Formats: sequence, C-alpha cells, structure tokens
Amino acid sequence: MKISKKDRTIELLEELVKWTKVTSMPHVKKLLAEILVKPEEKIAYQISDGKQTVRQVGKQANVGRNTVSVWWNKWIKAGIAEPISVMGGGTRAKRAFSLEDFGIEVPKIVKSSTPVKGGKDSDKQGSVIGTS
Repeated sequence: MKISKKDRTIELLEELVKWTKVTSMPHVKKLLAEILVKPEEKIAYQISDGKQTVRQVGKQANVGRNTVSVWWNKWIKAGIAEPISVMGGGTRAKRAFSLEDFGIEVPKIVKSSTPVKGGKDSDKQGSVIGTS
C-alpha cells in the first residue's frame, strides 16, 4: 500500500522533532543551569505556566513580584519561556521546558513568619530546604 504524501510529511516531521530533541537536550540543560541560578528562580520557573500572576508566582517562590517580572523578561529573551498575553494588556510567562525533564531538581520552600524584604508581595519568608 502506498503511503500518502501527507502521511509521509508527518512521518518526516516526527523524525525531525525526535532528532532535534536529542541533539538539543545538552544545550538546553546547560542554558537552564546557567540562567536559573538561585533556588527561588528554579521554583518560579517551574511554576510559571502562563496562568499565574507575578504575585502568585512570587508568593510560591518567596520573592517579590518585581523580581518575578524581571525573571520572566529574562527567560523570554533567552528563549526558555514564551510570553502569554492576558486581558488588560499584561504579559505572563510560560516555561518552555520542565526542569525535571533535564534532571534539574526543583527546591522546596518552607514558609516562616518573617516578612519578606520589600514586603507587599508575600506575607511570609521561607527558606529553601531541599529538592524534589
């Protein structure tokens, strides 16, 4: 039975994607490790799904919303996140990769009752206590 041109194109594209992933993984892992230096940044990156606000991500990562905004812009420019437009003209970031897929551990933060420096964004300061 003869394969259709459309089916052959799909097969070739699937093969191309497979090879691209395999050859790109070491470069992407290195890039992620170079850009995501702080434990809080790894947490913020991993939970940046394009649905949460800077305030929500900042609270979970125990950093201020301005810090998250700076990180989002940096990640978008580096190509490890994509901009997501939201109502009201804002932009959020959606991570392009899962850190766990690259063997990069995502730390956990335990909340304490000490206010975060610069404070409005989160009511608790945490400390990084380990990885998942």
